[in-house]
Amino acid sequence: VQLQACGGGLVQAGGSLRLCCAASGRTFSSYAVGWFRQAPGKEREFVSTVSWYGDSTGYADSVKGRFTISRDNAKNTVYLQMNSLKPEDTAVYYCAASRYYSRSYSSDYDYWGQGTQVTVSS
Repeated sequence: VQLQACGGGLVQAGGSLRLCCAASGRTFSSYAVGWFRQAPGKEREFVSTVSWYGDSTGYADSVKGRFTISRDNAKNTVYLQMNSLKPEDTAVYYCAASRYYSRSYSSDYDYWGQGTQVTVSS
């Protein structure tokens, strides 16, 4: 499966953005999808994950209550709605696909999108 992240941009603190992750291939529903982010000088970190049919989700503590992950398998797309954004959310955001759900380690994911920049100004 090939993934392409989109929807990044520049927003003021307190604002919102919605990221998308568009997938190719007819087996998209066979994969759980995760979002990771990497800020300059920092390691890539887990943000959120959604199960194969979207009925289960998981979040890092740093984004819980502010971010919402969802998916539309008919459109082969996963979304990450980001509200109440903070400057510390600034990073390149990556979507990734895994055969297994509830994985928070990047090594558990087999396919990666190219990343999209999110910048939150204070």
